[in-house]
Amino acid sequence: MIVMKFGGSSVESAAAIQRVASIVKSRLERQPVVVVSAMGKTTNKLLALATDAVEGRRGRALEQLGELRDYHLSEARQLVSGEEWAALETSITDHIQELGELITGLSVLGELTPRFVDAISSYGERLSSRIVTAAFRSSGMDAVHADSRRLIVTDNRHTQANPIYPETYARLCDQVAPLAREGKVVVMGGFIAATANGVTTTLGRGGSDFTAAIVGAGIGAEEIQIWTDVDGMMTADPRSVPEARRLKLISFAEAAELAYFGAKVLHPATVLPAVEKNIPIVILNSRRPEVSGTRIVKDAVPCANPIKSIACKRHITVVNIHSTRMLMAYGFLARIFEVFNRYETAVDMLSTSEVSVSATIDNTKNLEKIQAELEQFSEVRVERDRAIICLVGDNIRCTPGIAARIFGALSPVNVLMVSQGGSQWNLSLVVDDTDLLKAVQLLHREFFQELDPAVFE
Repeated sequence: MIVMKFGGSSVESAAAIQRVASIVKSRLERQPVVVVSAMGKTTNKLLALATDAVEGRRGRALEQLGELRDYHLSEARQLVSGEEWAALETSITDHIQELGELITGLSVLGELTPRFVDAISSYGERLSSRIVTAAFRSSGMDAVHADSRRLIVTDNRHTQANPIYPETYARLCDQVAPLAREGKVVVMGGFIAATANGVTTTLGRGGSDFTAAIVGAGIGAEEIQIWTDVDGMMTADPRSVPEARRLKLISFAEAAELAYFGAKVLHPATVLPAVEKNIPIVILNSRRPEVSGTRIVKDAVPCANPIKSIACKRHITVVNIHSTRMLMAYGFLARIFEVFNRYETAVDMLSTSEVSVSATIDNTKNLEKIQAELEQFSEVRVERDRAIICLVGDNIRCTPGIAARIFGALSPVNVLMVSQGGSQWNLSLVVDDTDLLKAVQLLHREFFQELDPAVFE
């Protein structure tokens, strides 16, 4: 069995869904289970109309809902006909009607709670999975729809729920695996789940990748395929570095570092269930299925290049914390992290001295409160509009002179912060956001002039 996840751009239209059907059909002998995202930008549109409803623009919200209805009906109509179309049209209409009732409720409530966010944003995947199932059946496949909310069990942390793995795996093993073994193509919506009491939750933005990994682990898949609109993981973002090359192989650990530090191809949490079950992940392009993509495996991949890829995160804020009163005192770091923890703000990078700490964050929602609490025992200086550059490769720590090459390449750029050692797979730098493009291009030129053909294409 394999799991095949298709992102929003891969199912954004009737033509795209037909491509997906062709790809899945060519792999029927591998007993595929299919996970799909919402069509195109549907999730963003759902959240926008929810905001309109809460802010008193109910008429505009209902107008946008009508546009979403017409979009889904129009694309679906091109895919199916006859009795299949009649059933699908009824299903889409019923879902839109439910959404309309939620919007009316929101306009009265006047507050977009996390539970409401999950309820509304879930409709993208609920609609797309039914449309894709019907399209598969119309193309001759024995496809069945499975509601992810009855299979993926989570806690009640709305908008970013945590799976309860034992119960989830048991349901997937009992309900999905047997269908796949019988030759049925099971189609599920990604991103969505539910609590043990049946309340709809979501796994966070980009959570469809996470769903695919959970499903793969639950059914004991031989491989998890992430189908998107790029050829795989690259040595750098091709939009910044046009000469970027594709990686054929990379380890789970390296992929996780790249994902966390800005590589958009993979959701950071995706690798976790796959790592535990040692299931390879393959990144593939639904528009170019002939390209072999990037294969992510458990063990380190031998490579002549010390760096495998460069990732970056923009819109970073650096919080500099200084306190001479804490000289030689224990508990300084603990006190700092307790503040960040209380406001649920993750720290990406950390650099410390005896009396100073510099931390980078990308979520500034509670920055003013954090700063106020930190200032009770230290001096705080905030630097905005920064960017993190993350160089990833399992040879970084064992390659002499790597730091000299990095800083030599970056001689025209002011490096504001450095972190190495927290992970054996990456070396991270902070630069001003205006220097990011130049810095990435300089580093790529330094490390990717010659490529190991076993790892790069």
